Amino acid sequence: GEHPNTAFGLSFAYDFAKEVNQAELLALIEKRATEFYIDDQGCPLEWEPSGFDFLSPCLEEAALMKRIMSIEHFKTWMNDFLPELNDEAFELSFGEVSDRTDGKLVHLDGVNFSRAWSLNYIAKNSPEYSHLKNVANQHINYSLPSIVGDSYEGGHWLGSFTIYALNSVDK
Repeated sequence: GEHPNTAFGLSFAYDFAKEVNQAELLALIEKRATEFYIDDQGCPLEWEPSGFDFLSPCLEEAALMKRIMSIEHFKTWMNDFLPELNDEAFELSFGEVSDRTDGKLVHLDGVNFSRAWSLNYIAKNSPEYSHLKNVANQHINYSLPSIVGDSYEGGHWLGSFTIYALNSVDK
C-alpha cells in the first residue's frame, strides 16, 4: 500500500504502453501481472488502510487485472479475489485523517483517491460494477477539501492523486 506497490506501477506502465502502442511492453506486463496475481484469492480489504498506506493494495491489484483480462475472466477472478464488490450495497469506509500535518496519516487521503480511481476503473464499461462509482465518488468527496492548505505533508503530492482520481470519473 505504500510506495512499492507493484500493481500500481504495472497499471501506470500498462496505460502508457497501450497509449503509445508498445505491444512488447504490454505483453510483458500482462505476463508478469498474471504470474504475480492470477492465483490470489480473498484479498483482505478490511485490513485497509493500515494507517500509513496511500494506495489500496486490493483495489490496485483488481484494477490492474481488469486491464489485462477479458471481462468474463475478470468477473470469475473477482469472485474469488474480492467477492464483496459484486454486492450492489457494497460500502467502504474512507481512510479518515485525524492530523493532516502528520506525514504518515495524510497518506489516508491518498488511499481515498487510490480507491476512487481503482473503483472507477473496475466499473468502467462494466454495468455489473457500476454501483462502485458511487463509492468512488464518496472517497473523492471526502478527501477533496484536503488538497488545499499550506501543509507540506500532503500538499506536495495530493494534487496529482486528485487529478488522477478526478480523471477516472466517467464524463
